[in-house]
Amino acid sequence: MAEKKTAKVELHLLEPRATEKTYLEQTKRTYVFPVKRTASKQEIAALVEKEFSVKVTDVRTLIRNGKKTKYSKGKHAYPGITHRQDKKYAYVTLAEGNSIKVFEEPEENKTSAKEAPKAEKAKKADKNAGKENK
Repeated sequence: MAEKKTAKVELHLLEPRATEKTYLEQTKRTYVFPVKRTASKQEIAALVEKEFSVKVTDVRTLIRNGKKTKYSKGKHAYPGITHRQDKKYAYVTLAEGNSIKVFEEPEENKTSAKEAPKAEKAKKADKNAGKENK
């Protein structure tokens, strides 16, 4: 028998989309990833489980058609219409208790945030001391 050869598709999920709509979806344990057009649901689920060490329960995909754009090749050339590339997104639902950190702050910001209230208190103390002297 002839064996069917399948090309393995390499997916590179950099990070989940961080928009207002996807933030609302995260409350339902659903994360949105931009993926290649040739990616299947099984490949997407396997890659998310591997990269983020979570359990995937559901994968939904959609393809957004590219918008029409006008172009012209010069002042007297006949203008035309072309399309932007189509994009594919995967909505991945995780099992209960699993999550992916999308909105993270660097360690530097966390330490400076703790020091900021101390600096504000010091400024207020200086202002109060100036009022008492007058």
